[in-house]
Amino acid sequence: MILRYINAAMERAHYEIIEDAEPFYGSIPGIQGVWATGITLEACRKELADSLEDWLLLSVRQGADIPPVGDVKLEIPHEVA
Repeated sequence: MILRYINAAMERAHYEIIEDAEPFYGSIPGIQGVWATGITLEACRKELADSLEDWLLLSVRQGADIPPVGDVKLEIPHEVA
């Protein structure tokens, strides 16, 4: 399910060229704070996927809600104390 979520999010990624040493910038609409840059588009895509994975792991650890991506929902059961 996690891989399906990552793939769905990456399909929605938006890329643009910026004036920077790493001119390719990518972000994922609807997932705040997940972005990356790269010297090539492929490097930017890889960094964006890594950033998304880190964000997911942190969100799960903190028990934060994970927004759906299209029809893909990633629901993590919370422990009952």
